[in-house]
Amino acid sequence: MLNPHSPIPLYRQLADLLSAQIRGQVHAPGERIASEHQLAAEYGLGRPTVRQAIDLLVRKGLLSRRRGSGTYVCEPRQEVDLFSLDGTSASFRKKGVAVQTRLLEPLTLQTVAPEGDNPFGGAPAYHLMRLTLAADGPVLVEAIFLHPGLFPALERFDLNSQSLSAIAEEHFFLRPTGCKQSFSIDFIAEPAARHLEVAPRTPVLLVRRWLDFAQVKQGVYAQLWCRTDRFVFTQTIGGNSDA
Repeated sequence: MLNPHSPIPLYRQLADLLSAQIRGQVHAPGERIASEHQLAAEYGLGRPTVRQAIDLLVRKGLLSRRRGSGTYVCEPRQEVDLFSLDGTSASFRKKGVAVQTRLLEPLTLQTVAPEGDNPFGGAPAYHLMRLTLAADGPVLVEAIFLHPGLFPALERFDLNSQSLSAIAEEHFFLRPTGCKQSFSIDFIAEPAARHLEVAPRTPVLLVRRWLDFAQVKQGVYAQLWCRTDRFVFTQTIGGNSDA
């Protein structure tokens, strides 16, 4: 089943094989898989090669090691289409995941410091930071900048209890017409690390998002720092789900 003449390393071949078995439910969530010694004997591999494969699947969140017990299949992480035009909270609720949002910094109208990615650099914008929690645990932190001409008197709304995307659509009759996004790994710093309950310099997914509206291009700019150990964040290409 493994090809020693393939350019794909044997550890990666074994990892792909075990991954396919897990996704095909050959190994059920919570089940203990064969030991490194057993896998090495079954596939004719050295134990260091098997250990590399297991390490890879542990990093991917498919397996977990339990000291003195063995290696077990993890419960599958829920997929959330975080980047739809319906907004962050709605993306979770569509998957049946109850979320809470908490303002970390109150909404303020300020002149934004110049920054390479921020289209509001040197200009006034509404700014807020908020935390999204799911199952009582932190999932992502957002820093959001909004065009004051698109959202006049935005401070009159209680952003602790209302969806920002719902406010935009219901009260300002705004819905994004387009979006640009970038994805990278960021070694998170304080205070975002503290809010996400991870150590500073932990690698997390950083998403930068620019939303266009009919009235103003790049009317909203946001940075999202996302933990990926509890949810798989996906993006559906096509239709109206590209933001």
